Amino acid sequence: MPASSDILAWVDGRLVPVDKLAAHRRGLLHPAISVFVLRGDEILLQQRAAGKYHSPLLWANTVCTHPHVGEDDLTCAIRRLDEEMGIRGLTPTLRGRVTYRADVGQGLTEHEDVAIFTAHAPADLRVAPNPDEVAATHWMSLDALNAARSQAPWKFTPWLNIYLDQHLQSIFGNS
Repeated sequence: MPASSDILAWVDGRLVPVDKLAAHRRGLLHPAISVFVLRGDEILLQQRAAGKYHSPLLWANTVCTHPHVGEDDLTCAIRRLDEEMGIRGLTPTLRGRVTYRADVGQGLTEHEDVAIFTAHAPADLRVAPNPDEVAATHWMSLDALNAARSQAPWKFTPWLNIYLDQHLQSIFGNS
């Protein structure tokens, strides 16, 4: 059985378990999920915890992670909404897949094939972030988020910038 730090990655044309940190050091293409929780015209953002091994204290979409070996994307999205943000009871909808490659510093590369989900939240959604994962949360409209990114793009994760710069319509169009 693979270790809990293992994720799947493509090595020599095959999808195999690989240590997560090793996958990022080698820049291996690997599956991931991202979730955008929406409340009206607002998106729930998270500021990554200071202790994260890459991109600490940068702002990201609601949830971003890697499925466990053998775990399907939707199950992973629901699990991580709970584990990272303490959010339960939402039903994420798959919006599509995005593949990107980004330098995340310290010799690490995110090279991901990402299942992107949105989930619509009620006005009274309870959010209880895990402090090991999340330093802060903030609801922000897409317009305000884009304005903040234009002023200080370095405050946001590379993948959030890629999603919003290159895949905005496929993620948010008619959602």
